[in-house]
Amino acid sequence: MSALPIAITEPRELRDYQLEAIDLLRGSLRSGHRRPVLQAPTAFGKTVLASHVVRMAMEKGNRIVFTVPAISLIDQTLESFWRDGVADVGVIQSDHPETDWSRPVQVASVQTLARRGYPKANLVIVDECHRQFETINKWLHHSDWQRVPFIGLSATPWSQGLGNHYDDLIISQTTQQLIDAGYLSRYRVFAPSHPDLSGVQIQRGDYVESQLSDVMSKAGLVADVVETWIRNGENRPTLCFAVDCAHAKHLQQRFAQSGIDCGYQDAFTEAKERAEIKRDFHSGRLKVVCNVGTLTTGVDWDVRCIILARPTRSEILYVQIIGRGLRTADGKADCLILDHSDSTQRLGFVTDICHDHLPMGKERPPEKRIEALPKECPSCTYLMPPRVMQCPACGHTRKPPVSQVATKPGELVEVRGFQKQRQKDKTIELRGRSIPLAQFAGELMSYARLHGYKAGWAAHKYREAVGDWPSRGVPEIPASMEVISWIKSRAIAWAKARH
Repeated sequence: MSALPIAITEPRELRDYQLEAIDLLRGSLRSGHRRPVLQAPTAFGKTVLASHVVRMAMEKGNRIVFTVPAISLIDQTLESFWRDGVADVGVIQSDHPETDWSRPVQVASVQTLARRGYPKANLVIVDECHRQFETINKWLHHSDWQRVPFIGLSATPWSQGLGNHYDDLIISQTTQQLIDAGYLSRYRVFAPSHPDLSGVQIQRGDYVESQLSDVMSKAGLVADVVETWIRNGENRPTLCFAVDCAHAKHLQQRFAQSGIDCGYQDAFTEAKERAEIKRDFHSGRLKVVCNVGTLTTGVDWDVRCIILARPTRSEILYVQIIGRGLRTADGKADCLILDHSDSTQRLGFVTDICHDHLPMGKERPPEKRIEALPKECPSCTYLMPPRVMQCPACGHTRKPPVSQVATKPGELVEVRGFQKQRQKDKTIELRGRSIPLAQFAGELMSYARLHGYKAGWAAHKYREAVGDWPSRGVPEIPASMEVISWIKSRAIAWAKARH
């Protein structure tokens, strides 16, 4: 008997961007990489893509292991493989009814692999590779597995040190490109409340959860979450992301007290209950589901509103959460995001967050952003893109900004907020000298090579100064004193920010 009542069907047809991603993966492996990572935005269809990669590998007589970061994702992956005609699949997870080590494809939970060891394989696919489990990292570096390709999949492959384990980053499509093509949903963001996080400490790049829970569980903030949804949530199917179990239950109780059927899910919610919650959510019996860290990855629900009641400084967590609402569906014009955490104003729109390299080394304090961030409409709290003067939601027109640049004779005090003008003029002003942008990029590249900096350093410094990525194919030019002085000034500013 099969574990799931899913019929084996013909493979689903791949979309153009999925076919392109497979071609890019092939090219990476042909060029000698053995640990490529495919960055696939939320709802990209990476499990569908993976099933096609698995089937092609099977046709060559290979054995494949597909790892998932959570036991709850085992059956979901199995369903997807079966729907794409990949039937000969075993499962490595406790006493799962599909356990069969002889089958050429094995879907394995990381937790079980840690106890049972590594099965034989000619290809390993690591889902949500940004999670960086110790078991997987040891496997990647094991001497017996150096010739075996490992393909990492993630919508957010930006965790520190990931570049120490994988050797290539493949970006087929960005979130914005998939939205523009109609494969992902558009979204609108409102910032109805602003929690005071000044007293919350930061550890490992994010807020201390216990202190964060105390702030976000205050009666006024909890009430505002519920009242805002009743007033502006348009009765949409909604996922609410909370700080911890106490905070999520508090929110659930307030929704219930207001007559809103609201579910609750955390790490200890049993699989059967999770299935019932999902079923009730899609039937409309539950309008809202409050959760703690269980609905951030691998969720294919029809979500049309996100309540972000969990402040974060982590781009990974933020993108994963918002991504739950970007899946398209019949009759869905957009996703409504009610951000009670100030995360959008802190990190930018989800479509603005993109990195072109795998992070190396240990975790460092995040660099201060200089690019423009979303602005809140003073009339309706809609978060508008920078430099948009009229609110698309309510029509309110903002007053033109007053120049924030202070100058003294012969000295430029603040160089900020001129990204658009710089791109237009094609120059940058450093120490009273106009430098063409192409030359500036070339000087940064030369400086990076001479000082042994990692790939991508010059591009990120260019973006820090200009607000956009440099053009490709720019020749190296020896760094001038103006550029060297600017680089040193940014290093000093970063050092000061750490203290």
